Amino acid sequence: MEQSCLNNSNNLKDFLEFKYWQYNSPDFIKMDPVSIPHLFKKKEDIEIAAYLAATIAWGQRKTIIRNALSLMAMMDNAPHDFVLNANDADFKKFLGFVHRTFNGSDCIYFLNALQNIYVKHGGLEKCFEEKDVKEGILKFRKIFFELPHLPRTQKHLANPAAGASAKRINMFLRWMIRDDGAGIDFGIWRIFTPSQLYCPLDIHSGNAARKLGLLKRKQNDWKAVEELTRNLRNFDAEDPVKYDIALFALGVEEKC
Repeated sequence: MEQSCLNNSNNLKDFLEFKYWQYNSPDFIKMDPVSIPHLFKKKEDIEIAAYLAATIAWGQRKTIIRNALSLMAMMDNAPHDFVLNANDADFKKFLGFVHRTFNGSDCIYFLNALQNIYVKHGGLEKCFEEKDVKEGILKFRKIFFELPHLPRTQKHLANPAAGASAKRINMFLRWMIRDDGAGIDFGIWRIFTPSQLYCPLDIHSGNAARKLGLLKRKQNDWKAVEELTRNLRNFDAEDPVKYDIALFALGVEEKC
């Protein structure tokens, strides 16, 4: 599409709406990490599977999905039951798990932290309860790392207070909070509304957003997340993050 076709906000909104509905269908699920939580029906299974799939959601999508499926199989395809009842011997089998820089020791800590969260903190959703999403992420991060852990493991849960874009945790929250009836996102959490969410930002969606004039900041950091989300709220204040699907598709599928 020529840039002249997108020379005002109404045209750009119409374009994003078109791309959103083009890709916002169950067909999107099978080749995306969101397919992992879609294997389950119980709330706790969905949120644990979603959190672990989102944690390793960088790199090639086929590899992400394959490794996430492997994680689910190692948890006997019952993630909530496994997290509640696993002991040290059960955790040891994850020592050989590797996804890029996320290794076995990282994986075992994540499972231990999830066990601590469900046994002592009332579950994942409770750990995010705050007045806004950023504060919720920071609260969750503090709880998640309250057990003894290797410093290297902290890099696998982004910190927006340090300027990180927190793409994967924002994507996870999108899955949990949004429900537009299309069947991709779950909408099983009530601690935030879709209007409060921040748009997940990575190299693909960032490049698309900059070419469309939605993002001027060059770094993909938290300030860029705030800028992009603020501009998307001008198009839909109640559900700005729905355009994540359009931007991701433009960046990955259409090489915008």
